Amino acid sequence: MESQRQKKISSLIQKEIAELIGSDLRRGGVKNLIISVTKVRVSPDLSLCKVYLSIFPSDNATHHLELIRDNAARIKHDLSSSLKNYLRKIPELTFFVDDSLDYIDSVEDSINNPDNPIE
Repeated sequence: MESQRQKKISSLIQKEIAELIGSDLRRGGVKNLIISVTKVRVSPDLSLCKVYLSIFPSDNATHHLELIRDNAARIKHDLSSSLKNYLRKIPELTFFVDDSLDYIDSVEDSINNPDNPIE
């Protein structure tokens, strides 16, 4: 169970990373791509941070995730610049794809399929 401090830091990091990625996409001129930060989990000692990203369209999500992972050090540096008044040490960032929307779509497709096993 997360402490109140972990929750506050998670939401703060989530907001800042979303702004950083969004501004990088706009600055790079990337069209037809939406990357949203769906969840951030911070370890109890605030040394590790898991960032879950939802990437749409998801057909090329692994490529975009690798690009973000390659730029993790720069994202951490930019994050430390924006959060220097709130956190003394920025946690190590690890990025993961949140594929829960794809899972929901597959469940809906199987329910709407005429060969629905439930009926």
